[in-house]
Amino acid sequence: MKFLTGLATFLVVLLSIVFFVVLPWQGLVVIALALAAWMGLTRRGQQAASVTGVGVSTLGQRLGSSAVIVIGIAGVVGVLVALFAMAQGYADTLRSTGSADTAIVLRGASASEVSSVLSHDSVLVIGQAPGVAKDAEGKPIVSAELVVAANLPLKNAKSSDDFGSVQLRGIGEEAWKLRKNAKILAGRKPEPGKYELVAGKGAQANFSGLEPGKEIKLGSQLWTVSGVFATGDSFESEIWADAQIVGAAYRRGSSVTTVFARLTGADAFEPFKAALTSDPRLQVDVDTTLGYFSKQSEGMSKIITIIGSVVGAIMAIGAVFGALNTMFAAVATRAREIATLRAIGFRGLPVVVAIMLETMLLALIGGALGGLIAWLIFNGYTASTLAGGSTGALTFQFHVAPSVLWTGLKWALAIGFIGGLYPALRAARLPVTTALRES
Repeated sequence: MKFLTGLATFLVVLLSIVFFVVLPWQGLVVIALALAAWMGLTRRGQQAASVTGVGVSTLGQRLGSSAVIVIGIAGVVGVLVALFAMAQGYADTLRSTGSADTAIVLRGASASEVSSVLSHDSVLVIGQAPGVAKDAEGKPIVSAELVVAANLPLKNAKSSDDFGSVQLRGIGEEAWKLRKNAKILAGRKPEPGKYELVAGKGAQANFSGLEPGKEIKLGSQLWTVSGVFATGDSFESEIWADAQIVGAAYRRGSSVTTVFARLTGADAFEPFKAALTSDPRLQVDVDTTLGYFSKQSEGMSKIITIIGSVVGAIMAIGAVFGALNTMFAAVATRAREIATLRAIGFRGLPVVVAIMLETMLLALIGGALGGLIAWLIFNGYTASTLAGGSTGALTFQFHVAPSVLWTGLKWALAIGFIGGLYPALRAARLPVTTALRES
């Protein structure tokens, strides 16, 4: 019998974890309203409300033990929210780079821009595809670009050998027409035909020597930094130069890696894609920039989320044990009170509900505190990935979104539920005579 009871309790714990993971905030509101109605309209609910009121009123007398639960859960939620905010900020930065009415064309089966190669003839064919928007002069708004990986010394590096990878994007004037959000913050645009470049403000924050007027070495050439630009998206982590000069410096000839096209509207994408993928002269992958950059964020976001969940789970185990110890101690000190209530007609369910509510109230306070601390410290905090090889560093900001805070609160409620369940069941099952003796 004890085995079956223990197994049932364990299953309840597992189901509760799943429940809290999938619980939307609207679900919590419905549960709270249903619980309030039960406590106000039924006899057992009113008993639970009375016992809860007594327990909550004595929290001040148990401030030290209650703080164990609050601080433990606040630590778990704070770490979780910080890591999830990192994943959210990374994904938001890449998603904001694209839109549904701009398209990106790469060589077929290319994993990224730097691994793609498109010929000059392919660029001409892409520019004539249906659905491409045209400027005031009737020219297609198409930007053929060459992306290569370059190495630059990191800012605040511990040694002169500390280099990081940055994406150098070769562009033409069409790139500025395509990206209307690109603005020069200082200096000017690079002049065609010269070894000049303009640095994104994110790249300037990560790498040294990118102030306007300075010279840096890329490959075997010296380049002059002509200015700094901002776009409000992942392009800020790059440096831009004239595409022909980049091609000559990196021996790419007239080939490019990517073609961006502004479409007449989001509904023009499918005809545009169908025309290019069915053209026998081309072997390309076509996507909206929104779809492409969203996919680019998925891998890193998943890794950060998994790491956060594992770290959070390890910390949550410690918080659960802290809650268990605290609530078992609280039940032991209130044994006479609980026994008296049972003796005068209070059933086990109100006692269980009361102790669960007390624990989850402390968990909710801890979750809110941890979320607030994480928001104050990390929301808007600028970080960057320092990758090498075929990818460059990406500068992004932590984003403590409401969904991230809600995830942290769900973890807090789950910890509180598990931490309060076993002490609550013990209190409800404790025989009256035993409770009176123990107290």
